[in-house]
Amino acid sequence: MAAISESAMTGDRVKKGGRRAVLARLMKYFLLHKCKVAAAFLLMLASNLFALIGPWLSGLAIDAIAADAVDLAAVQRYCIWMAGFYVLSSAFAYLLTVLMIRLSQSIVKSMRQDVFDKILRLPVAVTDRMQAGDLINRISYDIDTVNASLSNDILQAATSVVTVVGAFVGMAATAPVMLPVLLVTVPVAVVVTVVRSRTVRPLFRKRSAKLAELNGFSEEMLSGIKTIKAYGREAPVTQKFRARNTEAVDAYYAADYYGSLIGPAVNFVNNLGMVLISTAGAFLYLYGIVSLGNISSFLLYSRRFSGPINEYANIMGEIQSALAAAERVFRLMDAPEERADDPSARTLRAVQGAVAFEHVRFSYDGETEVIRDLSFSVSPGQTVAIVGPTGAGKTTLVNLMMRFYDPQAGEILLDGVPIGQYTRKSLRAAFTMVLQDTWLFEGTVYENIAYGKEGASYEEVMAAAKAAHVSDFVHMLPAGYDTPVTDGGVNLSKGQRQLITIARAMLSPAKMLILDEATSNVDTRTELLIRDAMAKLTQGRTSFIIAHRLTTVVGADLILVVKDGDVVERGTHAALLARGGFYKEIYSAQFE
Repeated sequence: MAAISESAMTGDRVKKGGRRAVLARLMKYFLLHKCKVAAAFLLMLASNLFALIGPWLSGLAIDAIAADAVDLAAVQRYCIWMAGFYVLSSAFAYLLTVLMIRLSQSIVKSMRQDVFDKILRLPVAVTDRMQAGDLINRISYDIDTVNASLSNDILQAATSVVTVVGAFVGMAATAPVMLPVLLVTVPVAVVVTVVRSRTVRPLFRKRSAKLAELNGFSEEMLSGIKTIKAYGREAPVTQKFRARNTEAVDAYYAADYYGSLIGPAVNFVNNLGMVLISTAGAFLYLYGIVSLGNISSFLLYSRRFSGPINEYANIMGEIQSALAAAERVFRLMDAPEERADDPSARTLRAVQGAVAFEHVRFSYDGETEVIRDLSFSVSPGQTVAIVGPTGAGKTTLVNLMMRFYDPQAGEILLDGVPIGQYTRKSLRAAFTMVLQDTWLFEGTVYENIAYGKEGASYEEVMAAAKAAHVSDFVHMLPAGYDTPVTDGGVNLSKGQRQLITIARAMLSPAKMLILDEATSNVDTRTELLIRDAMAKLTQGRTSFIIAHRLTTVVGADLILVVKDGDVVERGTHAALLARGGFYKEIYSAQFE
């Protein structure tokens, strides 16, 4: 399955606003925790202000030593005060770090929950085009990358603002005559940082995309590892993985390499500034314009002034990586959701089960029609079989009935009312499904059966298990009904998993039933058990059976033979055989 293109998602808000839009979205998550943010701001302010008092006290101590009469008491006093302020600064910095870790985890928790909830709201048309690995990558890796930046980089960036302002005030107070030296080095450092960051950001965006592709490919290959081994395709798959792995590594290298160049470049400019400040300070001292204490304080403040710029350059790569990851997350969150129900939509109650397709036309891509002018009707309680060759549009009918997709033309009626006039939730609640791909969740066998009906009693679960022949094999399991189901049911056979899903469907009170290839990939004996369970399951329900094995549709009230998007034949099994048309052709191909 191809990964969804970024253009398929309406991440236009992110794309148009660029980095500012991403930061604005992140700030909204910060505002969800206003008290923690306010406490973090106060701790950051206190930590930096106490640290900025140190250089001023250092200058006073040096001047006390350089005076004609050394004032040891003053030197001792200044040093004690300096040590005390640095201890307080470190204590506040520690508390700030702990608070930021908690804050970042709270934000990430909210963000991850929002992404997961968003995925559940996406239409099937979108998720059908997405790789599971890509979705998992956005929930895990991308959000973890954002988390690392929230707990470290953003804290440093915010601290830098206070430090730069405080250091500038300190320099202006101690030796304002030396400030022009900064006009040489600071603009150069800023230009280097800004220019390089603009170059680096697309590289980190590409890095995240390549990792998503690698994860998607890995997930797809690992899920089909038995098929790979059975066909001896290890070498070609390894070759493809090597190519994608190389692309991911190259993208990582390019992003990290060019990102790492920013720090050394800015550091060189700042060291050059130290040389200029020292040289200018020496001349000014010789002329008696500044004292040694002023020069010392100015140098310490200049290091604190340029330090944040250098730190910002060093973390720029990480910030760019976080912004690229956040952008991918927000693009997913901006993807179009299922169209909202019509304001006049009503809740479906007291379902009878009469279904009608009236001149329905449908295309997945807007060009190639899968369903062409399809019309048929089903009475309540009837069992309708839909048969035909692969790609004829059988499963598409199910997608349309449950409004996973909407037709481009025509109407689908349920109990005489167009299904668009019902809320999607109540419409889908009217159906219960047994699919070819059985889905079991992590839990016990009992819990998987009871999933079919909220609040199901023990007696109801046991009755469903018996009717579906689950009780025939459950005693052979290690813990019976309490046997854990692991990894989607790998500790059970395909037939056992299918019988459990049928038992689950039996518990559902839904009046509409969909059986999609429920007997595929099982042995003949298990097929007989499933067919018997299906017969019990369809009683009292309007049932749609999609099948390739025609043995499962012989007793259907109506068989629809679908070919190239049209119903080419309809009738009972006996009538269709007597007609000698396409149905008899595919029946004969199976049994003769």
